[in-house]
Amino acid sequence: MSAARDASPKPKGKAGIAAAAIAMIAGVIAVEGGWVNHPADPGGETNMGITKAVARQNGYTGPMRTLPRGVAESIYYDTYLVRPGYAPLIPIDAAVTEELFDTTVNMGPARPSRWFQLELNALCSAGLVADGRVGASTIAAFRTCQVRLGAVKLCRAMLDRLDARQRAEYERLARVNPKLRVFLRGWIAHRVGNVDRRKCGVASS
Repeated sequence: MSAARDASPKPKGKAGIAAAAIAMIAGVIAVEGGWVNHPADPGGETNMGITKAVARQNGYTGPMRTLPRGVAESIYYDTYLVRPGYAPLIPIDAAVTEELFDTTVNMGPARPSRWFQLELNALCSAGLVADGRVGASTIAAFRTCQVRLGAVKLCRAMLDRLDARQRAEYERLARVNPKLRVFLRGWIAHRVGNVDRRKCGVASS
């Protein structure tokens, strides 16, 4: 058995915030499925979307085929919600958080985090340095933009813009690395436009 925590994530804060985080993680696991070792996938062996390298970095030393779901959930929460700085965004806009989280699971935090900052600059002249680090200043800029544009309008605009950047990046990756073309249709079908716009403006706390 691995030394990694075999427990579901326990986000601190209000029950609604915890429920939103757990729902995001469950949604990603549903899309990712079980154990896969596709020869064209640069991530190599994965289970529930967790690569072997990420599992090892988080202390799991057992076989990837039998990765416990609780370990995967904890890795998702710690590595893809908390570490990139998205967790404080959940009570502000859970739908945008879900978009950032899902994209980060698929391609790491640097690109979606930077896109988020760039779009805040474009939508509200936020003046952020687009360094791909979502911290207090980025969260504050989102709050300010939300007041200016309205929660629903900002949410929908941000989701549309992030989706457009994500789709363009998938298409670019498939062009520069033909081996990745096998994944392009699935990426676009399951990862672009996958956050329901009806969630915009729905409180998570």
